Amino acid sequence: MTSDASTLWTLERNAFGRLVFTGPDGLAHVGVVPVRAFPIAAPDEGLSIVSPDGHELTWVERLSTLPAPLRTLLEEELASRDFAPRIQRITEVSTFSTPSTWTVDTDRGPTRFVLKTEDDIRRLGEGRLLITGGHGVSFIVPDRMALDKHSKRLLERFL
Repeated sequence: MTSDASTLWTLERNAFGRLVFTGPDGLAHVGVVPVRAFPIAAPDEGLSIVSPDGHELTWVERLSTLPAPLRTLLEEELASRDFAPRIQRITEVSTFSTPSTWTVDTDRGPTRFVLKTEDDIRRLGEGRLLITGGHGVSFIVPDRMALDKHSKRLLERFL
């Protein structure tokens, strides 16, 4: 199945808050999970709805092509599972060698994390960065050129 067949399948939340996928065959699958193919690089492209036992039930080429109620339901579910704070400002870096402790302001508030190695900063293209902290939390810099001058100066020491 593809997103072109979205009129042939339905997705709803049951009384227990779990997603229920009903395919063209009328078979309901309770507890399905939406999984993005490229959650950071292309969050709107490539989404799979997977059964609880790990089998793909349908593939959605672009989230934006789905009807609004279905898209909203999927976006709500994905938002509850995805946790990647966006770095808005780098206020302090403990040292310019690694490991170093970074103090940053994110869209979810201020925080600190340890950058173990410079390899934990990945370039995603178009100025985007993915920075993985010492506890495995991934932070996104949507556009490093849009950061303030102080933040850019600190970041460039690690790139």
